[in-house]
Amino acid sequence: MLDLRWIRENPEDFDKALARRGVAPQSSAILKLDERRRENQTELQTAQARRNEAAKAIGKAKSAGEDADAIIKEVADLKGAVHEMEALDREIGEKLDNELAALPNVLKDEVPEGNDEDDNVEVRRVGDIPEFSFKPKEHYELGADLELMDFERAAKLSGSRFVVNRGAMARLERALAAFMVDLHTLENGFTEVSPPVIVRDTALFGTSQLPKFSEDLYQLDTGSYLIPTAEVPLTNLVADSILNEAELPLRFTAHTLCFRSEAGSAGKDTAGMLRQHQFAKVEMVCVTAPDQSDDELERMVGCAEEVLKRLKLPYRVVTLCSGDTGFSACKTYDIEVWLPGQDRYREISSCSTCGDFQARRMKARYRPEEGKGTRFVHTLNGSGLAVGRTLIAVLENYQQEDGSIVIPEVLRPYMGGMEKIEK
Repeated sequence: MLDLRWIRENPEDFDKALARRGVAPQSSAILKLDERRRENQTELQTAQARRNEAAKAIGKAKSAGEDADAIIKEVADLKGAVHEMEALDREIGEKLDNELAALPNVLKDEVPEGNDEDDNVEVRRVGDIPEFSFKPKEHYELGADLELMDFERAAKLSGSRFVVNRGAMARLERALAAFMVDLHTLENGFTEVSPPVIVRDTALFGTSQLPKFSEDLYQLDTGSYLIPTAEVPLTNLVADSILNEAELPLRFTAHTLCFRSEAGSAGKDTAGMLRQHQFAKVEMVCVTAPDQSDDELERMVGCAEEVLKRLKLPYRVVTLCSGDTGFSACKTYDIEVWLPGQDRYREISSCSTCGDFQARRMKARYRPEEGKGTRFVHTLNGSGLAVGRTLIAVLENYQQEDGSIVIPEVLRPYMGGMEKIEK
């Protein structure tokens, strides 16, 4: 959520920031609500003060034997007026909060201008694209040929956009997740967390999935939701808290199932397991002081890249343009892995810094070592990595002409020494 005081003091900059995201100017409407609320609060304070004075005057009048009827009537009138002004304050406050909650984060100045993914800017490419003496297959063809990846059975169980992996394929998926978590915890300084995958709406509001992205969420009959990403529970670990600066940065990682309805993705990536309703992901979340967050973003991207480097998978890093950056992010890097079956790079990780945008919604603060008061923390999140998409990349980049899959060396200890998956 944006800082109302900043909007009040910088209305033109606020509208320019919205324009970068293709959003119409909002300062006039926001500031009118703000001004009306502040006027009402001033009137409310005046009425409350007068009511207190009048209440005292009643006692004095009665003790002096004077007629207090006029003052009693005034107090009664003031009580009614105060009640109405308090109700109006709540009404305007709720409307103002709703308006602010619907506004996206302000982008960093260095975020490139653009409309969509075609305008994203490549930062670097790492690794050599493999050359095959045969036409490489897509992952779902390889999985079907090995009889270890079954979309038809999954569809009978659950509908479209699900998969059943068996045998060595299921073990390879588990091995990838374990490798990622071990790398992040043993070498990258993250603390492993096993969070709930069912959360309340307040947690989703805190990380900005609600109210804007409600259509993409699975809601239970209880009113709670299945998580779309472990970013939600991990980031909310610091909600409604005041940390000490010495504790920062906090770094959390978790391997969880994630659930998305994929609203609006009809017709996109319908074949295979690239875009599913249920998928596994290893998530990274960092909570920092403001002066740490830029460096922490670069560090987080490096942690995600290291997974691909050790798997020896070719990839590239891109900076998302203004039109493609997510609602809560002020800057995002995407890591895209090479998929030979598609002959293109596809997103496998998205690493974002959100500044204090989520912290304001969660009321997450820290107490600086120098100075008084508290300040909002900065939050960052990134995939480290999407397990299913990494499985796809391993299958397609390590495929052999006979349909077998060579196991990357770094994963073999997790596979009981297995070197190749064969039919």
